[in-house]
Amino acid sequence: MTAMIEATLTKRYGGREVLSAARLEVAAGTVHALVGENGAGKSTLVKIIAGIVRADGGSLAIGGTNVDLGAWDRRRARAAGIGIVQQHGASAGTLSVVENAVLGAEGGALLDLAPTAKALEALGAKVGLPIDPWARADRLPLGAAQRAEIVAALHHGAKLLILDEPTAVLAPVEVDGLLATLRTLAKGGTTIVLVTHKLDEVRAVADTVTVLRAGKTVGTFGAPLEVATIARAMVGAELPPPSSVAEPAGDAPVVLALEHVGVAGALPSARPRGRFAGLREAFSGEKRQDAPAPRENVPLADISLVVRAGELVGVAGVDGNGQRELAQAIAGLVPHTGGVKLGGEDISRASAGERLAAGLAHIPEDRHHGGLVLEASIADNLALARRDITGRFAIDRARVRRFAEEQIRSLDIRPTDPEARAAALSGGNQQKIVIARELSRPHVRVVLASQPTRGVDLGAVVRIHDRLRAAAAAGAGVLVISADLDELLALCHRVVVMLRGKIVGERAGAALQGAEARSGLGDLMTGAA
Repeated sequence: MTAMIEATLTKRYGGREVLSAARLEVAAGTVHALVGENGAGKSTLVKIIAGIVRADGGSLAIGGTNVDLGAWDRRRARAAGIGIVQQHGASAGTLSVVENAVLGAEGGALLDLAPTAKALEALGAKVGLPIDPWARADRLPLGAAQRAEIVAALHHGAKLLILDEPTAVLAPVEVDGLLATLRTLAKGGTTIVLVTHKLDEVRAVADTVTVLRAGKTVGTFGAPLEVATIARAMVGAELPPPSSVAEPAGDAPVVLALEHVGVAGALPSARPRGRFAGLREAFSGEKRQDAPAPRENVPLADISLVVRAGELVGVAGVDGNGQRELAQAIAGLVPHTGGVKLGGEDISRASAGERLAAGLAHIPEDRHHGGLVLEASIADNLALARRDITGRFAIDRARVRRFAEEQIRSLDIRPTDPEARAAALSGGNQQKIVIARELSRPHVRVVLASQPTRGVDLGAVVRIHDRLRAAAAAGAGVLVISADLDELLALCHRVVVMLRGKIVGERAGAALQGAEARSGLGDLMTGAA
């Protein structure tokens, strides 16, 4: 079988080798999964192949033709038929979906976008990923933005399509549709490289799997694919069994109560500044311009919900159905109507900082814009808004470092240097920083976790879930908002479903067990029920 990719690549950042002669060989017309722990080098490897990052050494052949790694860039990769959809997106925010689709691909003094827009819309409908080609990219929810990039990549008919965590924000029926589309594309001759942490998807769609660990290729596996074997290769050991938390009694105290909460109209920005925007600007020296309010985001409409001490409650829904507004209303990041009570205390008029002080731990949906200062160190990010660590009047650097070292060990954050910049870490390790900071707060009454394991590897998922369960076992109420239905089914005592800004259903106990649970919740998420 002809090889579409033959790569042996090395890459260093500073003195750290993130790829060490990592090898990837992908047969033409197949679906090839690339898996590994966070920081294993997966994204770096595919970015080199796509011409986004330049290798420090090695070799690369596309379709049997050797390329000059010293001159290999995005333009040459596109000309060679390589398309990539990155985990955090690469669209020019102020442009529309159709303008992003033609950016760098078509030219001319006068550009007629209408035919391309029509083609994109038709293709999106065909593959089950409906898009608005005229919507501005920075006004789209994360899931819709990612879907638009997938459709644009398919529109250009790449011979090699690289997808980095493409299903992270899709509903179950959309995931099934996308995987079916990938199989159809492969049968038609398109080569697919799928970077993912979801081994059930790997088993469902991949012909071959390559596993990276610590920047090296540790194995390539063909059919029949054994999930346990792949997981063991990823982490280098057996995964520990998940912990469990008994469902609280029905008379357990209510720690979070939402009473007819609403968010009228659209949000102030598509991707809000978050709690640390000012610090982010201070570190980078640039002031970030927030986008105008998105018309695509769904406002909240009369949400009432309680979470009891020791309870894990999930919020399911296709991305963009009001989950973001719900989290921001609870966290005090947007104006809202109705009441929010934390441990019986009315915090409806409290600021975001006052809500944290009252016992709220908040893991935001978008770690880059709401959870981290990327230009700052791991240690400084772990200490953000943590006066219990930094001290009130003067920062205790020794204490901050000790705290950082403890959290780095606890969640296996890589690299282990507390002074490493957060921007240099993989997405999963960045997420671990946010998780560690928020879940180690003292006197936590409520944990608000939005997409807590998005883009995170299997070992880290186990650690993060254990941290959330430990918070519940200690008496906190835990509200988990996730587009990953399997995560909610594995983690939560009760799951509510949001659609168009409203809660449209709830399942608990035995109704969350068995194959019917997933399909039933999926029907609620898409409105089929």
